[in-house]
Amino acid sequence: MTSVSPDARRIWRGVRLPLAVVLLLVLTGTLLVLVQGEQTTGALEPGSYEPGGGRALATLLEREGVKIPIVRTAAAAKGVARDATVLITEPEYVPKSTFAEIRQNAEHVVLVRPSPGTVEEILPGVRVNGQAETETRAPDCEAKDPVAAGEATMGGLKYSATQPRALECYGGSYLEVPDPQGTVTVLGTPAPLTNEWLADEGNAALAMRLLGKQERLVWYLPTAADPSLETERKPLSELIPAGWSYAALQAGFAVVLLALWRSRRLGAVVTEPIPVVVRAAEATEGRARLYRKAKAAAHAGETLREATRARLRPLLGLTRDAEPAALVESVAGRTGRAPAEIGALLYGDPPADDAALVRLADGLDVVEREVERS
Repeated sequence: MTSVSPDARRIWRGVRLPLAVVLLLVLTGTLLVLVQGEQTTGALEPGSYEPGGGRALATLLEREGVKIPIVRTAAAAKGVARDATVLITEPEYVPKSTFAEIRQNAEHVVLVRPSPGTVEEILPGVRVNGQAETETRAPDCEAKDPVAAGEATMGGLKYSATQPRALECYGGSYLEVPDPQGTVTVLGTPAPLTNEWLADEGNAALAMRLLGKQERLVWYLPTAADPSLETERKPLSELIPAGWSYAALQAGFAVVLLALWRSRRLGAVVTEPIPVVVRAAEATEGRARLYRKAKAAAHAGETLREATRARLRPLLGLTRDAEPAALVESVAGRTGRAPAEIGALLYGDPPADDAALVRLADGLDVVEREVERS
């Protein structure tokens, strides 16, 4: 049974279509970048026009006279936080000491979707209480801003607090924690602040009331590249942005499906029956006929002697490189024959004709049997 492996040509035919698609995507992306030029991208970026960006909200706030300093480092955020509203888009990158200083100086701090570990670290008494689908929700609370805005697109993570004055709205996806240092608002989703959802329901009203109370809104976009952040104190799982783990899982599934698809394209193993079965005796007989036709009695005799010597050495406990004299002495000792007779049989002159070849074969066979029986 044999199997047929795909050669280079078959492999190329199988992968050329996926490679062409990948190349087309790369060229299209490069062309778009060259045509559009440099643009701000990213979640809640105030200059981004993407669905998840914050360009629309930043424009509305600036039209109302709100100054928006955009900062990306902890040092810059702490320097401009006094008497301002501070929007922290990625709380996972902000250590407890930095948040405490910002909270002490700012009038109002807004956290967007802090993870369970982050919110418990920087806001003692606040914890994540599950997750809800992002959809239109009623305030169902007494907080002024949600009540004035009405229904909004909320959901995501749900929070609860042990502080008696804390207010939970929109099913827990909006948490307002007042204290003497200043109010802290926790949002379970960035949806009402994004370009995609700002114009729906009361999202714009909620965002404007939440972020436009002070003359300045510090739009803080923390990153892991900020050298002043003590990211080494946070586990890697908390530094991964929300949704990336699901994207990695989906990519893994896609790779597995692609591998399964490609393996099916290669097909099953092909088996072929052996066309002719040649018995060992027939092969030996055919080789003998060839020797006879070529009148190669000497060559055939040497072949028989070498085969006999190879079988005798293990029987006598000799190695493959044993000297001829050692082999002759051992065979003579085991059979009781004279060493000269054994030497002539194993290493003598080649047979001159077919009759001599037959006598040599018989003699070798007899000696080998005697050694085996001794």
